[in-house]
Amino acid sequence: MNIALPLKTDFPALQQKIKGHDLVWLDSASTTLKPKSVITAVHQYYTHCSANVHRSVHTPSEEATAAYERSREMARKFLNARSTTEIIFTAGTTDGINLLATSLSRGILKPGNAILITQLEHHANIVPWQMLRDYHGVNLRIAPITATGDIDLDAFRAAMTPDVKLVAFSALSNAIGTVLPVQQMVRIAHEAGALTLIDAAQAVATMPVDVQALGCDFLVCSGHKMFGPTGIGLLYGRETLLDELPPARTGGDMIKSVTFEKTVFNDLPAKFEAGTPNIAGAIGLAAAIDFLLNIPFEAITRHEEALLQYAIMKLQEIPAVRRIGTPQKQVSIVSFVMENVHPHDAGSLFDDDGIAVRAGHHCAQPLMQHFNVPATIRWSFSLYNDMHDVNRALESIERILKVFS
Repeated sequence: MNIALPLKTDFPALQQKIKGHDLVWLDSASTTLKPKSVITAVHQYYTHCSANVHRSVHTPSEEATAAYERSREMARKFLNARSTTEIIFTAGTTDGINLLATSLSRGILKPGNAILITQLEHHANIVPWQMLRDYHGVNLRIAPITATGDIDLDAFRAAMTPDVKLVAFSALSNAIGTVLPVQQMVRIAHEAGALTLIDAAQAVATMPVDVQALGCDFLVCSGHKMFGPTGIGLLYGRETLLDELPPARTGGDMIKSVTFEKTVFNDLPAKFEAGTPNIAGAIGLAAAIDFLLNIPFEAITRHEEALLQYAIMKLQEIPAVRRIGTPQKQVSIVSFVMENVHPHDAGSLFDDDGIAVRAGHHCAQPLMQHFNVPATIRWSFSLYNDMHDVNRALESIERILKVFS
């Protein structure tokens, strides 16, 4: 069945010109563009019921509260969580990992316990665990990857010693597009008695993410990488675990009662949502989820796979281009370097042609060190891209190479 994907006209950002050229957005791994429906939802909140939630009895507040909690139910449905009590709104993936790291250090993780991550991780899934290592006496271990950029499952399994209490890893590498065998890794971790945290930031706009099917204990993602607003994200956690953990932040709405002698914390999910939340962001995220749920993921995956394979084929025909990372299973992202051209210079010259790419270490410096490069050029595709976009970028490469020849 041939499913029609949204048109470029559904994304207002694509209607602009950059330096006289129609914008080509090949930076979706950094942030996806927003469809009209998401922009409209945020606008309607600010113009119609711009009130706080869970606090007042006036009509705008009650409408805002209802919309906010509907957003939580949309998120539950999207991730297939068992209950809305397992859905915590955060500021994004980074915030979710930091929140969890703080709570785990106050609850489950003890000095001498170990955390296992992989060599593929974004800095957001490295630095918080280094902080626990340095300030709480937790050990940090790294599961290596192969020369192609795949996880070394034998080494991963060998690293699962009894002191490992948490395994945290990405479902999809933001830098080279490796798709990790999440279910298998979760199973290995659980067999060794460890909890699991999945960084699904890159995965949620590209492939279905079902927390019950994955079997993970925790999962984090960001709204802005799935066509939603910035500053909003999700932390999924098993209800029994979230009940056990203490809150990471304190303040309004996360309490049942406060005296100067004692505070009684609120029930889930409020226990983890201190202060005024990003209400507009949550409502916009619900609109983004609704947008995604109306497109079969098979159609998105098939479309992005076609673009990726075409781009890889064409890049391999250019002698001065070297692909970085050749994983067995790869989705929507290709990284490469160009002979005698620094990635940052290339990024500026792509921009001269109206093409937005990412150039840098992609917040994955240990991975760059693994491949012995300081940075790469990254093209990342989404459902609003087409073959014309890829051809425009390929033409730009020809021009860039001539500049530096």
